[in-house]
Amino acid sequence: MSKFGRRWALWKLAATSAAAGAMIFTPRATTAQQPPRLMLLGDSLMAGYGLDNDEGFAEQLRAKLAESSYDVSIINASVSGDTSGAGAARVGRALAQMPDVALVGFGGNDMLQGLPPDRLRQNLREILGEFRDRGIPVLLLGMLASPRLGNRYVEEFNSVYPDLADEFGVPLYPFFLDGVALDAALNQGDRIHPNARGVAVIVDRILPAVQTLIDGDL
Repeated sequence: MSKFGRRWALWKLAATSAAAGAMIFTPRATTAQQPPRLMLLGDSLMAGYGLDNDEGFAEQLRAKLAESSYDVSIINASVSGDTSGAGAARVGRALAQMPDVALVGFGGNDMLQGLPPDRLRQNLREILGEFRDRGIPVLLLGMLASPRLGNRYVEEFNSVYPDLADEFGVPLYPFFLDGVALDAALNQGDRIHPNARGVAVIVDRILPAVQTLIDGDL
């Protein structure tokens, strides 16, 4: 079994144990008439900052999934400018939309604001805990800190994501901007947010992990 598969099995076991020990919210059952509901919970990178609706991550991902015969309803609960703290504050409200699976991606704004990595770790722990308690499988999207912030900050920040993936038994996509970061041709003028071409690269690279997440809930 792959590392991804082992983490998936651990997640399902944790969710089953939680359900047995407490009265918790149960996601809507997926049927042939009701496609799985995929939530995107994150910041501007998934919200589609600076892009038309059909150019953003949510719509490009939906289109790619459809090309592969995945009928998926996407709930884009991402907000531009959100830190992990803002995400932790609103995760409960977001979950009222009853997703079946989710992508969780925060950290870019924490890094840009120089917020302590320990705070990022605690906020993401709260968010992942909310999904685990409701039995909703998650793909955690990693972020990498800029070397300009110093070796200690980079080491502490970058370790947050693999540590939490192991702690919660969730699959990790190590770097959301893989293949796009620092490439001027794939980013908007701010050199931070991907343009439509950059989003297409991200979607192509992350698609197999998203399909595996969805397959586990069917």
